[in-house]
Amino acid sequence: MRRLPLLLLMALFCLSTTADAAKKKKKKKVEEEGYYATLPQPDPIMPPLSPQPTLGLLEVIDEQTQDDHYANHQLGGIDVSHYQGKINWSEVARNANITYVYIKATEGAKLVDDTYLTNLKGARRAGLKVGCYHFFSPTADVRQQFTNFTHTVKLKDHDLIPIIDIEHRGKASLKQFQSRLKLFLRLVEEHYGVRPILYTSRDFYNKYLSGPFTHYKYMIARYHTDIPKLCDNAAFVMWQYSASSYIRGIRGKVDRSCLMDSYTLSDILLP
Repeated sequence: MRRLPLLLLMALFCLSTTADAAKKKKKKKVEEEGYYATLPQPDPIMPPLSPQPTLGLLEVIDEQTQDDHYANHQLGGIDVSHYQGKINWSEVARNANITYVYIKATEGAKLVDDTYLTNLKGARRAGLKVGCYHFFSPTADVRQQFTNFTHTVKLKDHDLIPIIDIEHRGKASLKQFQSRLKLFLRLVEEHYGVRPILYTSRDFYNKYLSGPFTHYKYMIARYHTDIPKLCDNAAFVMWQYSASSYIRGIRGKVDRSCLMDSYTLSDILLP
């Protein structure tokens, strides 16, 4: 009879310990999720390798083949972000086939790439034509994204028309997504006095941008041996043909693009 309360106490102690452990585990998970949500998301211009329902960038057949073929394009360029780490811009500029460079500036409502200013100064000092890009979030507040981008980027420090990187639609309806994007692009154009260039994949354009956004210039990403074709036969200024090139002065892989045959550098220069 006297052992029953002791057993109950032991059982209650075990339940309490288990509950405390579960709470601590849940709290740690929430903190980690909150922390990682503030970190840079997969770059644009360096698309994620995990399956994405809105991206068509994984159509790689033989990326090295077209990289070798287009690497000697006289009007070629690269785009970089914190993923490339410290860059030797003097070495990069020695490559006669690298004419322009796009540098990640901002993402969403709050993120500023921590290598943006360093890369901007280094690339311009080396004599390269420089522009920047903002990674558009389909869920972050549009006006906060606009403020983040325009407070960070001063066009007087750039040579090239800025790019807006569009890779995700989010879970909203297509109408809502397009409406949010239209507002953001209008605000950017009104602020800088120049219509931004849009970056996206071939498949994303065909599914979500064709029609309402045909009056923009584009950089189209497709890592394939064939030049991408858009569903409405819209022309595009640049083709990002590789996400795994190697350039002297940059450790690791880097994205490469080139101007299409009917365009020149003047087509992406700021007025």
